[in-house]
Amino acid sequence: MAQPTTSPRQNTLRRPNERNEPRAPRPNRANASSEHVRRPSFNWGAALDRWLTDQRSTLTLGVLLMLLAVGLMIAFVSYLVNGAADQSVVGAAFSEPLAESGGEVRNWLGLVGAAVAQVFVFRWFGVGALAIPVIVFLAGYKLTFRHELLPLNRATATLLFAAVWISLLLGYIVLVSNSAETASVWCGGLGYELNVALYSLFGWGNLALIGFMLFAFVVYYFNVRTLKLPSIPRPVRSQNAPQRDDTLRTYDDEDDVDEADQASEIAPDAATQPEPVLPAYNAPLAAAVVPDEPVADPEPELPPSVPQAIAQSTGVTLTVKNRDVTTDEEPEELSATPAPTFEPDPFEEDDLVALHGLYDPTLDLPQYQYPTTDLLTEYQNNRKAQVSDDELTANKIKIENTLRNFGIEIDSIQASIGPTVTLYEIIPAKGVRISKIKSLEDDIALSLSALGIRIIAPMPGMGTIGIEVPNKNREMVSMRSMITSDVFNNSKFDLPIVLGKTISNEIYVADLAKMPHLLMAGATGQGKSVGLNVLLTSLIYRKHPSQLKLVLVDPKKVELTLFNKLERHFLAKLPDADEPIITDTKKVVNTLNSLCIEMDNRYNLLKDGGCRNLKEYNAKFVKRRLNPEKGHRFLPYIVLIIDELADLMMTAGKEVEQPIARLAQLARAIGIHLVVATQRPSVNVITGLIKANFPARLSFKVTSKIDSRTILDTGGAEQLVGMGDMLLSSNSDIIRLQCPFVDTNEIEDLCEFVGNQRGYDDAYALPEFLGDDGGQGDEKDVDLDNRDPMFDEAARLIVIHQQGSTSLIQRKLKLGYNRAGRLVDQLEAAKIVGQFEGSKARDVLVNDLQTLEEMLKRLKGE
Repeated sequence: MAQPTTSPRQNTLRRPNERNEPRAPRPNRANASSEHVRRPSFNWGAALDRWLTDQRSTLTLGVLLMLLAVGLMIAFVSYLVNGAADQSVVGAAFSEPLAESGGEVRNWLGLVGAAVAQVFVFRWFGVGALAIPVIVFLAGYKLTFRHELLPLNRATATLLFAAVWISLLLGYIVLVSNSAETASVWCGGLGYELNVALYSLFGWGNLALIGFMLFAFVVYYFNVRTLKLPSIPRPVRSQNAPQRDDTLRTYDDEDDVDEADQASEIAPDAATQPEPVLPAYNAPLAAAVVPDEPVADPEPELPPSVPQAIAQSTGVTLTVKNRDVTTDEEPEELSATPAPTFEPDPFEEDDLVALHGLYDPTLDLPQYQYPTTDLLTEYQNNRKAQVSDDELTANKIKIENTLRNFGIEIDSIQASIGPTVTLYEIIPAKGVRISKIKSLEDDIALSLSALGIRIIAPMPGMGTIGIEVPNKNREMVSMRSMITSDVFNNSKFDLPIVLGKTISNEIYVADLAKMPHLLMAGATGQGKSVGLNVLLTSLIYRKHPSQLKLVLVDPKKVELTLFNKLERHFLAKLPDADEPIITDTKKVVNTLNSLCIEMDNRYNLLKDGGCRNLKEYNAKFVKRRLNPEKGHRFLPYIVLIIDELADLMMTAGKEVEQPIARLAQLARAIGIHLVVATQRPSVNVITGLIKANFPARLSFKVTSKIDSRTILDTGGAEQLVGMGDMLLSSNSDIIRLQCPFVDTNEIEDLCEFVGNQRGYDDAYALPEFLGDDGGQGDEKDVDLDNRDPMFDEAARLIVIHQQGSTSLIQRKLKLGYNRAGRLVDQLEAAKIVGQFEGSKARDVLVNDLQTLEEMLKRLKGE
């Protein structure tokens, strides 16, 4: 039966902003050879960038600036002493021989020192010019040692203001004292001339204006918002009253309120302290632009580069949805002042809050500075994926021809250009079965000569079929562009993490607290370790050390070692641990069980505080409604990151699986979240017990479709193109993302910036775990003279059941996990049970109760 004829349709590539505008004429290549070939000019800007990024250059420049600062200080101080005598010499330096002028000058740095000092001291700032060498020295120190002796931005602003303000103040003093002959040395020309003008306008009010300038600077520099008068002191009941009450009180502590009232006589108002604020970032966010319906041109035209062999088309129009959606605007620098962590409640009528203010955990480290964006590299030469019109049109025609060869007609096709792949969305003609298109995946990949394509049939909620084709020139998504984006900085998430860019070039930010756990997989070299670094970088940029603690497990011993410098800020470990990064399997087991103890302790605190989750508990603690004398404390989020689960499962098995599953099941409400990564997502590594409690899963490229189904419950991960290309499964949706790239030197700079600041005395201490069947009982010294009171009963229980199990003692005697483990260690030391043998129960060395009773009598010395 003959196919019905269809009317010809437009078959050209259309951009969103192009209607019926004529195309620009292409250059005539035939005449190109007749033109003179121009040699490319030298790129001075690129050469300067290379020089500035060379560490040798920055080291040389830094030392030069410090030497220059010392020289300027010597010249300025010398000019303040001998400046009057050097003025005539400097003025005549160009009219007299250099040898004569240099011999007459009294400045300690000669004629050059006198000339430079005359500009800064005599003509400009006077004594205030001494601030200039300090600024130069701080800049040189930062370049030399890659560390700020003082915050450079704030120190520069302070010193420049001090130079101008001191010049104005001294100029006023010189003016009213009629000592104009010394004005140029002490106040400088700037301070004297400005005071002459202001004094003629305001008279004595000039001094008030100078004082107001200082007040305005202090208000904006220190973020002063209110001025409060001192409170009227209350009568003192006792001369031995405490000078200050720093403890948190609750409504039910009626006996302690009087002491708090007495302490308020001399305690400063905590509410007047400057509130720490989170970094304010300002950067444009790329948004997908969806064009209007395409308008057909009267004459279809193909690019010359499209082969005529594939130029046969059904006339379907290709619409590009998101061409040129990225922006080249430079992001603004991060603000050094953090945003308020906790907003005060205007309706709060709590006497304790009125007396002491809201509790702020960030005041433990009040001088902590959030990392700045200049620690991350900006890749200027690879801002967006380069997909030409010719490539789009050629792929569109190849897809049409391949489908038509198998008898499949389509009605329309749209293209969305992403950083790694381009998504072609097609709408098949009526009567076409979707399964028939899905079966042509290999045929379409062959016609496109692509590394591997992925067909999404149908697109969720779109009514179309998607074909993802890798770009020939892919985009590198930099971590700096993610950190400076509005979508990241304006997010209200509790634990915001950047995961990358979607196919529509939108930045994807997720909340780890809502996931609540993340399972990652990917073959070697596909970007899994970089993904973990991206996740850690996101958290460090947004959270204060008092709000977040990290437990890092690295069986490979090399991937997470860069974060060692964060030990006194963000890391958590066991009290007796030597290294903050856990690498030994036994220590991993102990750490996981310690986290289980921490989870139980936190649930007890939530129960006592009448709260359902960590957010409610901390909010209540901040409003001073929980008493720390009863064990309550501010609870930071804890994120456990395991870099290689497969190695732990091979060496420890159930001892690792059980605490991980228990944490995944219960730890969400109390702020403990897990990120578990593995190279081998097989069923014996990602067991059903673990997988069921990780609803959010992320997969980089894997080696087989079986691995893809194990991690994502669907295929597709084996078709990824590597280098950070990944699929995220969350809430039954599959999203393709390009992971940002963060290099090793960026992580080093970030950790050095944070680690060089003042931190806590030690890492966050997890609860002590003494070990059980899976611990290190054979390495501990057990004192049988100090036996547990339940020792005899536990021994009889073990002999009766002939089963040396900690869980048996815990269940029958209704004991806690730690106490049951210590009892087993004591039973082993008494030769009642055997040594630890992995996941199996210990051997019972005593066969009957009579023998046991004799052993117990010997232990008691009877």
